[in-house]
Amino acid sequence: MNFKDIVSIAGKGGLYKIVKPTRSGVIVESLDEEKKRFPTSANSRVSILEEISIYTTDAEGSIPLKEVMYRLHNEFSGDLGLEKDANKDEYMALIKHVLPNFDAERVYPSDVKKLTNWYKLLVDQAPEVLTKQDDSSEEENKEKN
Repeated sequence: MNFKDIVSIAGKGGLYKIVKPTRSGVIVESLDEEKKRFPTSANSRVSILEEISIYTTDAEGSIPLKEVMYRLHNEFSGDLGLEKDANKDEYMALIKHVLPNFDAERVYPSDVKKLTNWYKLLVDQAPEVLTKQDDSSEEENKEKN
């Protein structure tokens, strides 16, 4: 599994693995312990994790979410050190630590909280996603499976 196979669905918490396409959408499976499967329609706002970015102040203007996840994993190895009742300043300090050039005017504490929740979910349910691979390694793994 990689970032191309994982989605977020607007209005639903958590992350979902794409199981297979249908004529009018895709069938997804939750990445939590329940592993609940359901179809999504073309009307659902489904965002593939690989296509999500975080705003930065550099010339590029953004950085892919997967790169931020890799940085989090390299720095913290699964334990972010945040409690469930962490305040917004703690979340902003965390993102500033791994991404010093993030755009503080466009990245909100709620965005960072969602990012950390997704990171924890990936650590628990799909840790292989957080291991950075180059494109050729990903293609080799697909061919083996």
